[in-house]
Amino acid sequence: MKLSLSLLSNVLFATTILARPHSRAERRATRTLKSQPLIPYTGPVGPGPVPDSSNVQYSDNWSGAVLTAPPAGQTFNAVSATFTVPTVSPPSGAGSGSWASSAWVGIDGDTYGNAILQTGIDFTVTKSGSSVSQSFQAWYEWYPNNAYNFAMEVSAGDVMAISVHSTSASAGTVTIENVSTGASVSKALTAPGSGSHLGGQNAEWIVEDFEEGGSLVALSNFGTVTFTDCVAKTSSESLGVSGATVIDIKQNGNVETSVTIESSSSVQVKYV
Repeated sequence: MKLSLSLLSNVLFATTILARPHSRAERRATRTLKSQPLIPYTGPVGPGPVPDSSNVQYSDNWSGAVLTAPPAGQTFNAVSATFTVPTVSPPSGAGSGSWASSAWVGIDGDTYGNAILQTGIDFTVTKSGSSVSQSFQAWYEWYPNNAYNFAMEVSAGDVMAISVHSTSASAGTVTIENVSTGASVSKALTAPGSGSHLGGQNAEWIVEDFEEGGSLVALSNFGTVTFTDCVAKTSSESLGVSGATVIDIKQNGNVETSVTIESSSSVQVKYV
């Protein structure tokens, strides 16, 4: 698998990696990391599968499933899912470096880009010579603010139940439960400004190539992330992922993921 960033980005990343924190917890704590709204792919066609449905899109940074509109006259106010934290590795043939990705659920950020209420888990792998290490970080964010850490131990193989719930356009709660360990964390949030109120127009289950210092990070090989028990709620209905738009990451002409809606409550995201 080729590295997903441009040659220039890789050169810049390689020349600055020694000066950057190597821990995802340290990186999140510096407040330089954030998820971004969907970035539509506009690059070269390149190799890779052609979408077989009008419900498939390509993006620079998102892979997964999105309900792009609530039922008529309603807004989304909650999104939840469960997934198993994957074992992550460097892309095939990669030398020393660091790669990352993040699985999360959220409200808004696709067709409505002013705000995202979201929470999830970062996956990072670092390679130095023959030594390879993984790290994982639980986090939350109300975009356009940067992300903040949760103090929670997370390991590969842990089952995580994650959810977001908005009580109004400017207030909400995020929750992460480590089902494997029994630990749970929750945080009440408010919109960072009047221009970042939620619209309740999108519900998402995403694996993201997120941003650090103004650029997308090099994408880790996260294997497979399967979101199960996927639910999006309005004030009067609960919906699954049937009919959701499927989004795959495509960068520099290369398709990096393969997403499948496996059932009305399950989405599988594969690194390819």
